[in-house]
Amino acid sequence: MPERTSDTSGPETQDGATQSGQPQPDQVQHEQTQVEQGKSAQTQPEQGAAKSDAALQARPEPGAYDGAGAAQNQYSPVTGKAAWKRLFRMGRPRPTRANLIVGLLSLALGFAIAAQVRQTDLEGLSNLREDELVRILDNVTQENSRLSGEIRELERTRTQLAAGASSEEARAAAQARLDSIQVLSGTVPTTGPGIILRINDPEERVTGALLLDTLQELRDAGAEAVQINGVRVVASTYFTDIAGGVTISGRPVQPPYVIYAIGDPPTMAAAMDIPGGMRESVRRLNAEATVEQRDSLDITSVHTPSTPEYARPVPGPTS
Repeated sequence: MPERTSDTSGPETQDGATQSGQPQPDQVQHEQTQVEQGKSAQTQPEQGAAKSDAALQARPEPGAYDGAGAAQNQYSPVTGKAAWKRLFRMGRPRPTRANLIVGLLSLALGFAIAAQVRQTDLEGLSNLREDELVRILDNVTQENSRLSGEIRELERTRTQLAAGASSEEARAAAQARLDSIQVLSGTVPTTGPGIILRINDPEERVTGALLLDTLQELRDAGAEAVQINGVRVVASTYFTDIAGGVTISGRPVQPPYVIYAIGDPPTMAAAMDIPGGMRESVRRLNAEATVEQRDSLDITSVHTPSTPEYARPVPGPTS
């Protein structure tokens, strides 16, 4: 019988292989796809497990906060001891370099200010001329002598009264005290050495304030009784400006202003010539002031005191 041979060029079988048993290209590609899908299926559980581990690691522990939580916790109200502790930490000084520099600068500034104040005090009299210093020294010496004399007189009177002096001496001491009070209050005429100060004011520019300054300078120089244009000057005297002159305690006066002052003539005359004083102020107003010293001067005008409405003397202690 004739022998059969296989045909290599025949049709494909059901599983996609040729009759010769060799795989075709489509079959190879299909098998590779199945292998890759199998590998992918195996790696998916592993990736899922890895993600679960990462999620567990990223989960905050109890008491820990993320960024938003930390910000929320920072501005949340704190009460009780925690609030006091936080306030103490905020107010506690921190020894930083900036604080040290500020402290050193503050110390240096305080030292400089203290040195400047001390230097100013030392230079207060150094800028004055020699004649000005001599005049100031004379005024201080005379004022000290006057006060010392008053102290000695009062001590002598106290000693006499305490020692049980005679009634005649007590009356004399009381009368002397009364005379002194009457002179100072302007209720009696007064005589003694002093000066006459004339202020000529042709342009009528002298004001009540200038007359008040002049009165204060005279009192500082030791004036015990003063009269201006026939008006007795006492503690309650006041000055106001009017057209063409001034008023003294309500009485109008016009220039020239004539001032009688009883006291030590050389001292009061020197006080009128102090730089920046009365004479210089009058010259700036185109007015003129002259001073005349007298060994004896009479002040005849008196002041009529009014009865006080509210003030009353303090009652003395009863034995």
